[in-house]
Amino acid sequence: MAARDNANPAPSAAEQASAEAIATAEAIAAGKGRPTPTRKEREAARKRPLVPNDRKQAAREHREKMNAARERARIGMANGEEKYLPQRDRGPQKKWVRDYVDARISIGEFLIPVMFVVIILTFIPSVEAQTISILALWAFFLVAVLDSTLLGFIVHRKLVKKHGADKVEKVRWYAAMRSLQLRILRLPKPQVKRGQFPD
Repeated sequence: MAARDNANPAPSAAEQASAEAIATAEAIAAGKGRPTPTRKEREAARKRPLVPNDRKQAAREHREKMNAARERARIGMANGEEKYLPQRDRGPQKKWVRDYVDARISIGEFLIPVMFVVIILTFIPSVEAQTISILALWAFFLVAVLDSTLLGFIVHRKLVKKHGADKVEKVRWYAAMRSLQLRILRLPKPQVKRGQFPD
């Protein structure tokens, strides 16, 4: 029995520590050296707080998103994209009216430039010149109103012929108001050239 114990002596504490260190090193070399994270740990790492710690950064990001959305809506409205238009501008008939008005040269669209000219003429120290300019402005205004009224009847009649009397929207006022605006200031922006009337 003693001879058997002497043949296989028990390892010392130093030898056991050395063996554990070697085993750990081999395990690290063989694998990633750490346990695989659980599903709960992975989900916790991916979660972001609803209210971030940096309030200023969050507010800045929110402002940037809102500004980008407003800019996209502005561009979409200017280009006549249906989903960005206000309710009064939506629909195929309103688009047809816009295209018809934009293809036409309306007297009312020159009303603002004429008003500026008249304002300048009123500074002339002459009662006759001031009176004539004011009367000319009123005359031009009346002609522009008559032209816009006639335009309303024209587009209504054309839409009745195109869609039928029972399916035509109220577009006379819409056409008249657009014809009184400068072409460059109209929204949505004109999508047709002069003389390019819709079918």
